[in-house]
Amino acid sequence: MIENVRLSFQGIWSHKMRSFLTMLGIIIGIASIISIVSTIQGTNEQIKKNLIGSGNNTVSVKLSQGEWDYEISYNGIPNGVPVISESTRQEILDLPEVENVALYTARTYADGVFYKNQSLQGANVYGIDAHYFDTAGYIVRTGRQFIESDYKEFRKVAIIDDTAATVLFQEENPLGKTIEINKEPFIVVGVAQQLQEFEPVINSIDDYYMYTTESSGTVYIPSASWCIVYQYDEPQNVLLKATSTEDMSSAGKQAEDILNKYVSADNSDIKYKAADVLQTARNLQELSNATNSQLIWIASISLLVGGIGVMNIMLVSVTERTSEIGLKKAIGAKKRRILGQFLTEAAVLTSLGGVIGVGVGIGLSEVINQISGTPIAISIPAAVGSVLFSMMIGIIFGLLPSIKAANLNPIDALRHE
Repeated sequence: MIENVRLSFQGIWSHKMRSFLTMLGIIIGIASIISIVSTIQGTNEQIKKNLIGSGNNTVSVKLSQGEWDYEISYNGIPNGVPVISESTRQEILDLPEVENVALYTARTYADGVFYKNQSLQGANVYGIDAHYFDTAGYIVRTGRQFIESDYKEFRKVAIIDDTAATVLFQEENPLGKTIEINKEPFIVVGVAQQLQEFEPVINSIDDYYMYTTESSGTVYIPSASWCIVYQYDEPQNVLLKATSTEDMSSAGKQAEDILNKYVSADNSDIKYKAADVLQTARNLQELSNATNSQLIWIASISLLVGGIGVMNIMLVSVTERTSEIGLKKAIGAKKRRILGQFLTEAAVLTSLGGVIGVGVGIGLSEVINQISGTPIAISIPAAVGSVLFSMMIGIIFGLLPSIKAANLNPIDALRHE
């Protein structure tokens, strides 16, 4: 086998231009497939990263009506949906896929937040429990978090995020300042930010509308003080932190089932529903893959053309080396030895083309990334598989010429001019 490989490289080097032209179809096909697969992988990873965000593995389980979030501000408190108890929160926390659980109430796009004459239009106002910041992956950058007495004494204190601080206070220090939430005064005691900052990659107008959904700022108040501003006994939402990204779907579904055990609403459409961002990512990835798989099939045509080129050049090689084959058979070389030599030469030729094609494909992927900004991710299994596939092409398309060489009559071969 080693001798056959050595002879194969010797033959390729003796006919460098011919060998390169023979490999060209393989190189183009493999390079096209590698660049397409890299783009698909990169796009899929970017979709997943954009939807999951900074990777804190959080899942929101919200009260829904049909396919939409239930809007308490418009529809009122539904009958048959109790306030989530601490025992229910503990039941969710005991799930093996769950690391932490927080309860919160929310008003989105609220317009009743002011500092003096400055309005925070379209703000999010959250009433949170003591577990929320740890679960959501937030830290209080300046000031303090809510303490136990804030909840026990129904204190009107607030924590705001960086966006709200910038909009309301510009260059002022917000700590100790009083803001109004629905005409109720709240003292700002802290400014919070996400522990891992994340910016989604926006490559199109569709990406813009999909990912750019942030409000003009968020204000957090203790859940105990929620009734001062809004209503008593509002059903909460649940924010849970899964132990891993892959456990997010399972954890959300189990939490959803636990919460719905206690719901006896008159309207059967009202129930808790987990936001399955992994499934959304998979759906987008499948759409992307369905489109790009067609490109892979088109690129594979060049591999077929390359295989035909290998068969053609191997037939030429057999004709050129007929006398050599006859001499080898005359001194005792068996059919399998001749067959193995030519199959090895075809496999080495296409494998070399495959290796070069992988390199060209990686380079082409980088060029695509630099020019268009399309995210890429080099797939090692795809690269290894491409080289093995190119070797298989050499064996398949080199089989006929190899059989022809092995079956030559030694007397006729020696007489060949």
